[in-house]
Amino acid sequence: MLIDAHCHLDFPDFDADREAVVERARAVGVAHFVVPGTTRARWPNVLALGARDDVSVCLGLHPYFMDEHCEGDLAALESALDEHPDVVAPRVVGIGECGIDARFAETLDDQWRLFDAQLRLAKARALPVVIHCVRANDQVAKRLRQLALPAGGLIHAFAGSPEQASKFLDLGFVVGLGGAVTFDRAKRLQRAVESLPDDGYVLETDSPDMPLAGRRGERNEPARVAEVCRVVARLRGQDTDKVAAASTDTARRLFNC
Repeated sequence: MLIDAHCHLDFPDFDADREAVVERARAVGVAHFVVPGTTRARWPNVLALGARDDVSVCLGLHPYFMDEHCEGDLAALESALDEHPDVVAPRVVGIGECGIDARFAETLDDQWRLFDAQLRLAKARALPVVIHCVRANDQVAKRLRQLALPAGGLIHAFAGSPEQASKFLDLGFVVGLGGAVTFDRAKRLQRAVESLPDDGYVLETDSPDMPLAGRRGERNEPARVAEVCRVVARLRGQDTDKVAAASTDTARRLFNC
């Protein structure tokens, strides 16, 4: 069994064939999907998916979409958790996707304010947090150390070094491994994959984004988490069943799914 620990099944990219996408994933052993929210406007679609037995969801405000966030979104996030008690247990399983994307320097101060507020909400509610972290691993790790979040979380699409991975693990986080690990040039990341303990990672696709090597320009989808599993197994010198079981156990522990 596999869990795609991070996929955007709510995105319009899947509107035409969402059920077929899910069936293709099931055919290769993917039995559960964790779908994070990115903007307030998309939360209703995310929550609708959370009504499915094979989907768990998170709600958050993504740093890539700063121009779509507005005053009141943070209060709406807290209210959304309060307004869906039947979904919160067990289907809304975390805060996110939130974080820092340092490629966008013009919004960086606002990103940090939004991120910090969501971290504090996660701490107050003892929920794991799903973090988008691009070119900011050390800064994010420093902030997480200061806050000491009780439920930890996921560093989504991790692309850092073995040392950075170790720092996140020490803080109670796990790292998400996806399409980036499949590229031959990703030597530093591949060394990090080799160094991780069995309970230190989950497998993910970030569908429809983060395509695998050889699939640039194609829509990504959850079925390809099986390909990620095979690459991770090869890098770690383990069989695919062991990697699948380890990542699934970790995803279940983190998200209670």
